[in-house]
Formats: sequence, structure tokens, C-alpha cells
Amino acid sequence: MTRPPLARNAAAVLIAAAVLGACASAPPQDPARDATPVAALATPGAEPVATEGPLDRLPYTPSLDTAAMDRGADPCEDLYQFACGGWMQANPIPPDQARWSVYAKMANENQRYLWGVLDKLSAADPARSANQARMGDYFAACMDEGAADRHALAPLRPLLSRIEALKDRRELPSLLAALQLATNNERLLFRFTSGQDMKDATKVIAFAYAGGLSLPDREYYFKTDDKSRQLREQFTAHVARSFALLGDTPVAAQAQAQRVLALETALARASLSRVDKRDPYKGFHPMRAAGLQALTPGFDWAAYQRALGLDPAKSLNVTEPAFFKAMGQELAKRDLGELRDYLRWQLVSSLSGTLSADWVRADFEFFGQTLQGVPQLKARWKRCVELVDAQLGEALGQEFVARNFSPELKDKTLTMTKQIEDAMAARIRSLSWMSEATRKRAIEKLQAIVNKVGYPDRWRDYGALAVARDDFAGNVMRGHAFELKRQLAKIGKPVDRGEWGMTPQTVNAYYDAQMNDINFPAGVLQPPLFDRKMDDAPNYGNTGGTIGHELIHGFDDEGRQFDAKGNLRDWWTKKDAKSFEQRAACVTQQYAQYVVVDDIRINSKLTLGEDLADLGGLVLAHAAWKAQVADMTLESRDGLTPEQRFFVGFAQWDCSQTRPEYARVHALTDPHSPGRYRINGVVVNMPEFEKAFNCKPGQKMVKPNAERCKVW
Repeated sequence: MTRPPLARNAAAVLIAAAVLGACASAPPQDPARDATPVAALATPGAEPVATEGPLDRLPYTPSLDTAAMDRGADPCEDLYQFACGGWMQANPIPPDQARWSVYAKMANENQRYLWGVLDKLSAADPARSANQARMGDYFAACMDEGAADRHALAPLRPLLSRIEALKDRRELPSLLAALQLATNNERLLFRFTSGQDMKDATKVIAFAYAGGLSLPDREYYFKTDDKSRQLREQFTAHVARSFALLGDTPVAAQAQAQRVLALETALARASLSRVDKRDPYKGFHPMRAAGLQALTPGFDWAAYQRALGLDPAKSLNVTEPAFFKAMGQELAKRDLGELRDYLRWQLVSSLSGTLSADWVRADFEFFGQTLQGVPQLKARWKRCVELVDAQLGEALGQEFVARNFSPELKDKTLTMTKQIEDAMAARIRSLSWMSEATRKRAIEKLQAIVNKVGYPDRWRDYGALAVARDDFAGNVMRGHAFELKRQLAKIGKPVDRGEWGMTPQTVNAYYDAQMNDINFPAGVLQPPLFDRKMDDAPNYGNTGGTIGHELIHGFDDEGRQFDAKGNLRDWWTKKDAKSFEQRAACVTQQYAQYVVVDDIRINSKLTLGEDLADLGGLVLAHAAWKAQVADMTLESRDGLTPEQRFFVGFAQWDCSQTRPEYARVHALTDPHSPGRYRINGVVVNMPEFEKAFNCKPGQKMVKPNAERCKVW
């Protein structure tokens, strides 16, 4: 639940997911359930989605739900089954989902609520504010499926014509700029945007990120097992189908698809792995403009930036120099026909969700069905809500916050956060393995963390975003251009430390290492995650664990490399760093033993930061809860002691189920461990859990003291 320090455009992921309609790139907790009839978009033969309607208020589920439990399970053998067995039985994965969880269900309810808001705003009422009119007209245009079918490829014809007219490599920079403005994603070779200077976090500089891939991870292009080979064949068939929909002959379409795969494979070979990308030093290569130009001598970066409306940057961060060198070589050696094929594919794939039903269905059948095992496409209303959230998210957030967030809730969250920070300070001061020099800097960083709760102090200005009630695809492309230009306009300016990377209605939270701030949107501070009607124990286990989780990200294997000001700087003594790494290795070794699906185990080097945050976060939450109730007389409820309620409340935050196809994608791409291990893998290291449930040596949830992992 954190955002890597280099990821500066969280909305782009949601936009891609919503436009595709298949949530191919969506985070695991991203909402996506069905409601209205989807006869035109449903996959033939798929199980229909239960009919839902918009909500006029958010439903209530307690933060400790006894109906979600499996009382027949032994918590000392499997806490996850004990806490979540009833939930899993009562909540099968909906047919339009790859994964279903407490977070996803809650986000779905938020979506249904926002659907009602947007449905009302879509009426052309002259009393609407400017932002309400933008959202309402955007939603109305998106919901007009008939218009999308009538327009077919017409919205993309101008850009497709520009691609077909590419006759000289010198025209590529300006063409690529136009395509990236329309799509705002890294699949068109690379992403060029802004970011905080990693050595001076007060400044915003230009960043060039590696990209160019359609499949979720570079490993998909190289793995040699039967499933991976078959998936590449299915991907190639899908690309060929897209070319056929563009009007190419079957023979030409197949040949073009093979060329797309070959180019993407070359780009994948030059890309860093996801594990390597977790090392901030491997993604920080500041250089003058001439340095980037030397990596790609045939690509005019100054012309490209001018086409984006920028004065060419004099210096920038090139996250992966080896990638850009390889990209330059590929652009030089491949003929213009191959480049045109690649650009055509990426354009129509990126915007397929704005086109007619045959494009939507084709894209879903690969990225949703084949890749993730999802039987049925999401309803159109849901995709439209997601797009408004992604492209007008803070305007929509104002509507959500006004109805669902109070000053009292903000104060309670800040109080809990302060208690957890106090617990962290106490642990830092008591660490036997940390020297005074490192301890002093750790306390300094802790005290510098900024806690943002609910929503931003200053709302985003959407005045420059034009929305037309009869131009769905145009709205999406203008939304992409608006966001990319907004990001690019930051280059050369001071960092805006008040900006948020998530919308207020998002059911999630994050820590940003360069901002050194923790962000808790209003959407994640609702039942069943935070429940003002409930006793403190489950709230501290659930929301307290989340707060602790985000706090620990400032001190995990990645976050610890940034100082109190957000600068990439080694503030650890060598001895202390080695001591930390030895303790973190215990967690790596533990999680490497867990099986995700089939014979695939957790890539614990990829998940280390999240695993450390899960463990350290609950330790802090437990200490904060004990401080909160120190002077209280606590009673058992629902057959559970207060200590047991704390741990069951913690476990129920991630009750979930996953399709096996998605589990395979998750194992390669997601830095979070599967839900069962995010729960059981934590408590097995906590003697407080063992004591709470009177567990005995030899039971699965019991580790000998000498084998327990403990970092913070």
C-alpha cells in the first residue's frame, strides 16, 4: 500500500485499467464489480453478474465481523482461515473480477455510491458548478455506448493517419509526443515526465522512464515454461486480431504481430527487473541533455520536447540508460514499417476501451480473460466511474468528502497516527543493534514525517480540461493530455508538498519516501476498515496496522535510503546497515517458502518492503493500542478476548480470494504478498499473538523465539 519513490503518476494506472475495461494493470485492491445489464459487452456464455444499482449512502459493515469468521478453524494453525473463512465462503469472486477482497468490495461500494452522484450530475442542470458539469458531461459521454459503436475508429483516425504518414525517422519525435499526449502511458516506448530530484527533494526535474511493453512484466517475454510460451502465442494472436480490426489482411496482421512481439522482446531484454527497480540507486542516473542524446543518437530529444510544448530540459534523470541505448539501436535498425506497426498497435490497444464493442471485447478477452482468468467484462457504468475518478478525481473527491468525512474522523486518525509514531520512537530508542549516530537521524526522519488525512488542503484546478457531452474518446484523450501537461509544467519548479497521489475516495493509503509523508484518503477511513462504532481493539488492529505499515515504509529496505528531507542519501553507519540487512534477510527467507499458486513461490526480494511494513506496522499498532487502553478495564466480546479481537480485526482487513491466472500475474508483478501470508506471515513472528490464543509449541502459527523475525 505504498507508492515507490519514482512513481509520480498514480492515476495513469487507473486510467489504463478503466480504458481497457479489463483492469490489466490495476492494483489488487482496485474496485471492479458489475451492475447494469451488459448484454452488448458481456462475454458469450459467461455467468451473469448480480444486478446492482447505485447507492445513496455507503453501507455499514463492522470492522470485526463475526459472520466472516470460521469458528471451526484453529487460529493457532491458521489465523487467516479462522478470521476469514466465513467471508471467503460468503463472498465468491464476482465474474468480472480477477481478485476479490475486503478492500475491493469496499471500493465497489464506493463506486456504486459515486455512480449515483455522477448519474445525477449527468443531467444537464444549469445549477451545476463548472466541475460538476465536467464530471456529469464526461460520465454521460462515456455511458453512451451507441455513440461509441457508431464512431468506431473515427476518434483515432487523425493519429492513425499521422502514423501511416511516417516516412522519415526525423518525424518520429513529434509523432511520438502526439501519441503520448493522447494516451499518457509508458507503453509507447518510454515515459517522459517530471519527478523530484532524488538528491535534492526540493526540486522537480525531468525524468525519462523505460517502457514500451504490453505484457505486465519483462519476464513474460523470456520464460520458457509451457504456460509462458502459450501466453506469448495468445498475445501474438490478440495483436494480430487488433490489426485485423484495423482492416489488415490475416496474413499481414500475423506478420505485423510477430514484429511487435520481436520489438517488445528487445525492449524487455534491456529493461531492469522489478526487483532491481526497487533499488533507488539503480533508477537514478542524472545527466545533461547531451548524455541522453548520446544514448539515442537517431532520436532528437529536443524536437520531442518542443512537440510536447516544453523548452528542452538541460538536465534530467534517465532511470535506465541501458534501456535507452537499446531503444536507440532498435529505432535505428528496424525499418519504418515495423515502427509504424508498433505505434499502431500501442495506440489502438491503449485506447481500445473508448472504441466500439468489438474493440472492447477483443481487448478484454486477452487482458482480462486470458491473462487474469476473469470470465466477464465490467459493466460500462463501472468503467465510466473509474475514468472520472482517474481524470477528474479531485473534483469527484470533493463530492465524496462533503458527504462522508468529518473533522472528528480526521482528528481520531491523527491521534492514532501520533500514538503509532510514539511507539516507533520508543522502539528506535531501545534498539540494541543501532548506534547513536544512526538513531539520531532515524528520530529526525520520524519527526519530519507529514501526515495527510482525508483530502488535500488545496483542490486541483481542472479549468484547462475541456469536456464535451458527445465526445467520449476525445474527452479521454484530452484528459490524458491535461494530466501529462500538468506533470510536465512542474519541471524546474519547487516541489508542491501539498499534492496528493491518490484521490480522496480511494480505498488505499501510501507513503512517499521523497515527500516523507503518509497519506490516508477518506475512502480508506470508512467501515469496515475504520469503524467509529467499534471498540478500539479491531480498529487498532486494522487501521492502526495500516498506519504502522505506511510509517514503516519510511524505514524499510527501500525507504530507509532516503533522509528526513526526502533526499537519497546514506545516513546509516556501515555496521548498522549490515545489522538491518541481517534482520531483513530473516523476512526474505521466511516469505520465500510460501507458495502462491502451482509451484510458484513468493519472490520475497520483490515483496520485502511490503512484508517488512506488514510486520513492523502491526507491532507498532499493538504497542499503540496497549497505550490507548492502559487505564481501561476491557471485556471480552463475541467470545473473543480484547487481545484476540485485536488480531482478528487485523486479519479481516485482507480477507480475499484470487483466481489462479491472476495469482500467476501477481507473483511476477506485485510487491505485496498474497493475503493469507500478509496475515499468517506476520503473527507467526509475534509472541503477543501466541499468548492471545494460548498457542502451543509445534502448532503452525508458533515459531521458536530464536527463529522469529524482528526488525523494528
